[in-house]
Amino acid sequence: MTIDRPLVSVIIPAYNHEKFIGAAIDSVLQQTMDDLELIVIDDGSTDQTGTIIRQYSDSRIACYHQENRDAYNTINRGLGLAKGDYIAILNSDDLFTSNRLECLLDYRQKSGAECIITDVIPISDEGEEYIDPEFGWNQWHRKNRNFYLQCKDIYIAFLKGNFMVTTSNLFMTAEAVKKTGDFCSLRYLHDYDYIFRLMLACPGKVHYLFDEKLIYYRIHPGNTLGEAAIIGREQDRELIRKYMLEGVNPNERQLVGAGSERLVELERELNEVKDTMALKSPPGVKAAAKIFLESIKIRINKKLR
Repeated sequence: MTIDRPLVSVIIPAYNHEKFIGAAIDSVLQQTMDDLELIVIDDGSTDQTGTIIRQYSDSRIACYHQENRDAYNTINRGLGLAKGDYIAILNSDDLFTSNRLECLLDYRQKSGAECIITDVIPISDEGEEYIDPEFGWNQWHRKNRNFYLQCKDIYIAFLKGNFMVTTSNLFMTAEAVKKTGDFCSLRYLHDYDYIFRLMLACPGKVHYLFDEKLIYYRIHPGNTLGEAAIIGREQDRELIRKYMLEGVNPNERQLVGAGSERLVELERELNEVKDTMALKSPPGVKAAAKIFLESIKIRINKKLR
């Protein structure tokens, strides 16, 4: 390897992950192949993330600091700095398995894929694997993964759900990145938008290694609740409509667009009708039972007087 032309560039956008950033960096430096550069960008962290990053002296690391600009801008800066023939991204709370890059490079040589994603291993803040098949996240991911295995069409499968899971799963050729361009300014779904654009820019060249688990994906408690859950789903709805239309013949887009919009409207109208009927309907079983018990109580009290 030379500093000017590493084989692989790994980009870590880091923000307030003092608990995890060291392990993320180590998972890159301890890869079974070492022809790489690691670009770590501290996105205006207010904890000790930046201090931990600066403690590393490995010649393969290039460290940068900036005012907070969000993950997609930070990744885009990293893409502009990367010198490698291949580019990987790792979020600062996730981990690569030690053989991830070696496995993906080997598969790339055999397949000619321009982008490769793999399956993932979900872990907690403490690094414990979520192995219970009934765990909510595992059910969600299994549903998306199984749909891909059934339909065998990666574009259609991504319309059903984001089985890539995380930006950390992206391993791409520099040429594919050049064709696809920068990440868009979607705070929660920039990775989902990007994989669609990759598939459109490199048709047939985005591959899913569904039988290889080569990333530890960190699931934080409560990270699917609150404002992000609403905004994320709103963005999801718009992305699905956009890339569903991109995937059909231009002559059919008006037909598909009108039909899909009506289905969304019908779902909303049905929910509104159901809510209205529920307000006007007679008391349910629980309410009726409560009234019955209250009447018995009144009768007993009258007899005791």
